[in-house]
Parts: sequence; C-alpha cells; structure tokens
Amino acid sequence: MYKPNVTLACVVHCKGKFLFVEEFEHGKLTLNQPAGHLEENETLLEGAKRELFEETGIQAEMQKLLKIYQWHAPRTQTDFLRFTFVLELEDWIEPQPRDTDICRALWLSLEEFEHYIQQEGQCARSPLVIESLADYAKGQFCDLGILKAFE
Repeated sequence: MYKPNVTLACVVHCKGKFLFVEEFEHGKLTLNQPAGHLEENETLLEGAKRELFEETGIQAEMQKLLKIYQWHAPRTQTDFLRFTFVLELEDWIEPQPRDTDICRALWLSLEEFEHYIQQEGQCARSPLVIESLADYAKGQFCDLGILKAFE
C-alpha cells in the first residue's frame, strides 16, 4: 500500500520578515520553514505546533491553513503531503531551537532569503519553501475549520 510522508510546516511572519530554520541537508546549509513529520497519535495542528516549538522554541497556535502540497522529491524518490500553516506575530520572538539538527533560526525578509539561497553552498531545503512564500504573498488562506480530527 502506498503511504506518502505527511509533513507539517509553518510560515511565520512578523513585520515584513519570515522565520526560517537553518540546517545541513546533503552537505549544504539549507533554509526551511519550521517543519517536520506528523507523529503517531497527534493531529495536524498538534504536530505543526510541536514542530514549531522544537525548531524555534516558539509556542503558538496555528492561525490559518496556507495550502496542502503534494511533492515527489527526486533526489530521495520520496513522496510528501505537506500541510503548511500560517502564523502572524505582532512582535518578533527571539527563536531558541531545541532540535539539535537545527543550526539556528532566523528572521529574514524575502530579499534576505533570496540572497541567502543564492550563495554557494546554501539553498532552500525544497522547492516547497519557495512555493509557500509565493502562496503566502497571494494571501489566499483557508480557515482551520476545514480540518477535522476524529478520535
């Protein structure tokens, strides 16, 4: 039976900047939104909240659903379903990653993000990072009521 990997990500925005996490992937420094895999016995929203906390130290509730992406990663031949949420903060919070795989978390404008990923040895973790930023800019969000978890 086919089972894609379910991942959760959060586009965190505050005063014109986005929160990214930096980590090594395939020998390169990469930027990603706070993201990770859905774990057993947790809802999509619980998983997104947990990943945000583990990777940035920020405790907050998701506010909107940005999009659900289906992606086949050519390098690893892995299929993903990525639920991407939005969190708007009124003030920057100093990130404090708890996950040891995260080098650091940082607030960047779109221009700073684009400059980062153009540097040698640095990139976006996947095309979904860039796509999520573009979709965020379009401002087309779904209410979280579209999600329902059954016990």
